[in-house]
Amino acid sequence: MNKRLKVILQNAVYTALYVVLCIVFQPISYGAVQVRIAEALCIMPLFDEFAVISVTIGCFIANVYNGNPIDAIFGTLATFIGLYAIRFIKFDKPYVAITEKIKIDVFFIKMFPSILSNAIIVPLVLKYAYSENMPLILSGIYVAIGEIISIYLIGYLLNNALKKLDLHLPIKT
Repeated sequence: MNKRLKVILQNAVYTALYVVLCIVFQPISYGAVQVRIAEALCIMPLFDEFAVISVTIGCFIANVYNGNPIDAIFGTLATFIGLYAIRFIKFDKPYVAITEKIKIDVFFIKMFPSILSNAIIVPLVLKYAYSENMPLILSGIYVAIGEIISIYLIGYLLNNALKKLDLHLPIKT
């Protein structure tokens, strides 16, 4: 199988997995208080640069499935901004030293734009697309908490598992 086909198939899996996770976990994937398990896939651009597009497409399909065009556009934009920003955050070492004894895994810094973009944009989507009456700041906090669970907890576990499995990601053309 040639490399180009492998890249296409691999990214089709990311897209499909995002959609399936949103549908399977639908009760917690949508709404004012959400933990979108599929957002754990936002780590994939750390392994595969093409995952920015495939995870974004998965988010778009999942938001279309939910039935609101504003969510489909702006909810997807929030995920895309976070995914795209990951590509520009570079570190030479796996940890950033805060003090001599306190070090932070760069994973948490690289993934922060995904949490931030969703915490800013999704509350606006909830307010204007779904007439959610929750104050924007509170809605942003709830979205951020859901993203932290999805990305910093589930995504971090997925990140470490993928590193240990050594699946030869990324496949680049």
